[in-house]
Amino acid sequence: MFLFLTIASIIISFAGPVWATEDVSRAYLYELVTRANGLRLAETREWQVLLHYRRNLWGGYTSEQDAPGFFLASDGKVNPQSELAATLSQFFSDEFVGRSKQPAQCAFVARYSFLKERLAFDPERLRPLVCERFNNWLADFDVEGISLIFPTGFMNNPSSMFGHTFLRIDQKGQTPYTRILASTINFAAELPPDAGIEYPIKGIFGMYPGYFSTIPYYLKVQEYRDIENRDIWEYRLNLTPDQVRRLLMHAWEMGNATFDYYFFGENCSYHILALLDAADPAFRLADQFPYYTIPADSMRAVLAQQGLVGAVVYRPSRLTLVKRKRELLDQEEDRWLRRLLEKPDEARSESFSAVPQARRVLLLDTASDYLLLRSEGAGEKENPWRDRNKIILSARAELKTPSPDMEVQPFVDRPDAGHETRRIGVGAGWRNNRPFEEVAFRGAYHDILDPERGYTPDAQIEIVSLAIRKYAPANWYNMSMGRSLNESQVRLERFSLFNMVSLAPMDSLFHAPSWKLGIGMNTIHHNTCQLCSNGVFNAGMGGSTESHWLRRELWFAFAETEANYSKAYEERHRIGGGGTIGLLADITDRWKLLISGTYLRYALGEHGDDVRWTVGQRVTILQNFSLRLDYNHRDRDDDVVFSGLFYF
Repeated sequence: MFLFLTIASIIISFAGPVWATEDVSRAYLYELVTRANGLRLAETREWQVLLHYRRNLWGGYTSEQDAPGFFLASDGKVNPQSELAATLSQFFSDEFVGRSKQPAQCAFVARYSFLKERLAFDPERLRPLVCERFNNWLADFDVEGISLIFPTGFMNNPSSMFGHTFLRIDQKGQTPYTRILASTINFAAELPPDAGIEYPIKGIFGMYPGYFSTIPYYLKVQEYRDIENRDIWEYRLNLTPDQVRRLLMHAWEMGNATFDYYFFGENCSYHILALLDAADPAFRLADQFPYYTIPADSMRAVLAQQGLVGAVVYRPSRLTLVKRKRELLDQEEDRWLRRLLEKPDEARSESFSAVPQARRVLLLDTASDYLLLRSEGAGEKENPWRDRNKIILSARAELKTPSPDMEVQPFVDRPDAGHETRRIGVGAGWRNNRPFEEVAFRGAYHDILDPERGYTPDAQIEIVSLAIRKYAPANWYNMSMGRSLNESQVRLERFSLFNMVSLAPMDSLFHAPSWKLGIGMNTIHHNTCQLCSNGVFNAGMGGSTESHWLRRELWFAFAETEANYSKAYEERHRIGGGGTIGLLADITDRWKLLISGTYLRYALGEHGDDVRWTVGQRVTILQNFSLRLDYNHRDRDDDVVFSGLFYF
C-alpha cells in the first residue's frame, strides 16, 4: 500500500498542468486511483486483455504490444498498475497521445469504457470528451454482426502456407451478395517492397512490425480468391451487441498499437483471437496458444466456444469455380473450351453456333472465368488474357440468357473439419532384421500421407518433427564403434526442421510446377558405420499429373539436389543431384498409398551414387487417429515401421 500511495502521490504532484478543467481537484484523481487499487483493477482479466499483458518468466507481466505511444506510463509495458494510474490521470487531459493523436479518452475508448463502468466516473469531476472521430468511424459501419474469415493455405507464400484469419464487419441490411462491400479488421506484417530472401527469415524471428488495419472486404477477396486462388470460409459469430461494441472499441485502440510479427507466434490468427478476447475476456482464446498459433487450430478454438459460431458460408476461389465448371463438360466441349481460350473469335463461328445454347452459355462462362483467373496476375499493360476475355464477354452478351445458379462444392472441406496439427506416433519395426520401438513427434502441421480432409490437397508442411528409437540387442559387430551390440541402443533416429512438398497437378489449362524443400537429419548405414547421423538439405522442382484409373492417382517427378554431412563419409560431406519419380494414390476414402524411387549422383565431397525407394500407406480410423506402414530402402539398408498416429 505504501508503494502504491507513493506512486499515486507522484502522479498527483505532476498532474496539475494537465487538468481538463480547473474545478476538478487533484483529490478526485487520488480517489479514483485509490478505489482502483482497492478493487485490484490492474489485476483483472479485462485490464490485462486490453493492454495485452502476459505472465513473464519472473512472475510479473509484460505486454506483447511494442509501440511506446500505446502506454501512458514510462514503465507501462511491464507494470499494469502503473499504467492504470497513468491512464486515469491522462483521462483528465485534452493532450494528444498515441499514434492516432487524440486525447486519451478518445484514443483508448475501451480502456475509458472499462474504467468508467468499474469506477462510476462523476461527469462533473471528470468531464467526458466527445470523440467525433471514433463516433463517426463506428457509425459508418452500421454494424449488425462480426464474421471470422478464413482463406485457405497458399503454398507459394511462406506467411500464408497455413491459411489466414481476419474479421469482417457485417452491416445492417447487407445480403450474401452485398457483404463483399463490408469492411474488415486485418492484422498483418508491414513488409518492405521486394523483401526477397529476408522475408521468411525476418518473419520467423519477429523482425517485422505488425499492424491492424481496416480494409474493404472486396479487396481481400480479390487478393485471396482471385489472385492467389484460395477458397474462403466465412464463420458468422454469435456475438451480443455489447460484445461487438467492445470488440470494435478495442480495434479502434489498436490504431495506436504495433506488435512484432512472428509467422508462428504472434501472427494474424493470434491477434485476431486476442481481439475476440477483448469482446469477452471469458473466451480466453489467445491463452490457448502460448508458443505458436496455426490458423486452423485457432478456428477450432473458436468453434469449441459453445454457441459462438453460427452460419458458415463457403466462397469458392476462381480456380475452384473453373475446375468445377470444367467437370460438367464432355470431351468435345473441353476441346471447344481450349479453342475459345486460344482463339476467342471462334465464339462467333458457325460451328460454335451449332452447339446447344445452354452449353454455349456454360462454355463461355467457363472461358471467361479462366481468362479472368489468368489476367489477375498479368498486370495492367499488355494483358492478352484481358483482351481475349473482352471478346468472350461480348459473345456471351449476345446470347441474352442468364447463367444458371450453380452451387459450387469445395474440393477441400472446412479447415476445422481436419485432423489436429500436432502428432505423436508410436510404432515398432525392423531395420536390417534388428527390431526397434519408435516414438515420433511432430509440432506441425500435415504430411502428404495424413488424412487430407480440411487441408490443402497434395501438399505437405512439417515443422519440427523427430523420432526416437530404441533398438533391441543384436549379435553383430559395428566396426566403426569397435564393440558388440549385445545391448539396447536408444538414439535420435531422425529430425526435421521443416519439410515441405507441393504437388500441383498439371493439365492442358493449368501448369503450376511441383516443388519440395527440406532440412534435417536422418540415420544412415554407410560404409562401416551402421547407425550414423546424417545432416540433409534437399530441394527439388518438377511436375505432376493425375489420373483416375482406380479412384485418383497423382504421378509426380522431381529434378533435385541434395547435400549431406556425416562422419560416415570419407570427406565428411557429399553434394549431388538426381531425380525422384513417384505415385500418390487414393485407394479409398480412408486408405492412401505413396510409392517413390530416387536416384542421386554425388559429384562433390565423397563421390558415389544412391538408389532409394519407399512405400508408405495410411489407413484412417478416426479423425485424429490413423495407422501407417512405411518401408524405406537405401543401399544395404532396409527399414520397416508400423505406427499408430495420434493427432492432438
